[in-house]
Amino acid sequence: MANERNPPTAGVDPDVYRTLLESTRAIPWKIDWSTMRFAYIGPQIEALLGWAPASWVTVQDWAERIHPDDRDRVVQYCVAQSQAGVDHEADYRALTPAGDYVWIRDVVHVVRDAAGTVEALVGFMFDISERKRTEERLLGLQAELQDLSFKDALTGLANRRRFDEVVEREWAEAKSNAQPLSLVMMDIDFFKQYNDHYGHLQGDACLKQVADLLFGATQGGRNFLARFGGEEFALVLPETRAESARKIATRCRDAITRARIPHAASAIGECVTISLGVGTEVPRDERGLMSFIETVDRRLYLAKQQGRDRIVAEG
Repeated sequence: MANERNPPTAGVDPDVYRTLLESTRAIPWKIDWSTMRFAYIGPQIEALLGWAPASWVTVQDWAERIHPDDRDRVVQYCVAQSQAGVDHEADYRALTPAGDYVWIRDVVHVVRDAAGTVEALVGFMFDISERKRTEERLLGLQAELQDLSFKDALTGLANRRRFDEVVEREWAEAKSNAQPLSLVMMDIDFFKQYNDHYGHLQGDACLKQVADLLFGATQGGRNFLARFGGEEFALVLPETRAESARKIATRCRDAITRARIPHAASAIGECVTISLGVGTEVPRDERGLMSFIETVDRRLYLAKQQGRDRIVAEG
């Protein structure tokens, strides 16, 4: 049985050697290369994984107790390194009889005979579960920080930095696939006057409400809404033709109109309104992304020049 086999000795009294090995938290083991059978595995294995030492008979037992998502990668790597006579280590999740998994780091030393032929593998298994949990927490925090760096704190929408990244990626993809890309630029009418009349706290609340309404009106596919800056919003519409982009822009304008957010300082009515510029382009080499954005921004400016609370898709 595996727990009755002797560990490798190197001129050290076997009993002393065994005591040293079995008093560590690391789990020592040895595999005979010619038979692919365990010559020894430390009794600590049962406390860690729940499998009795006697149940570790062949490398197949080891392989079958590796998480299915890790198994092929780990087995292929360890076999290749062992065949090449290279010491190595591998991290993987090991199965317990209860069906749970424990993160293990296996550190492997390849033992060769005088002719250089692989004779055995000896190594130690370490429980790295806590380290992995710490790594996962750190990765989660990093992802959260990255998400925050791309989010507008007030409205919860993507910020300008995220917009720049997304519109550049979508432009490149549209160019590669010869597909149309549409862009809608939106601006709250007379927002400075709104802030002056109601105060900045109420102005922030208005921005948040408008952002929520626009978000609800633009969901679908890969549509991407961002706060472009101040009271201006930008909507990226991949694979969207001009007619469809105009319809989505109309939904945005109508959503704000229906909300009837009071705006006593507006020069064109009693409620908050928005102006919109719309553009559609199949990207080409001779026309760049910045030129496209500037075109749509000019159309937004025209909408404001022409009286606000309207959509300009040409000109």
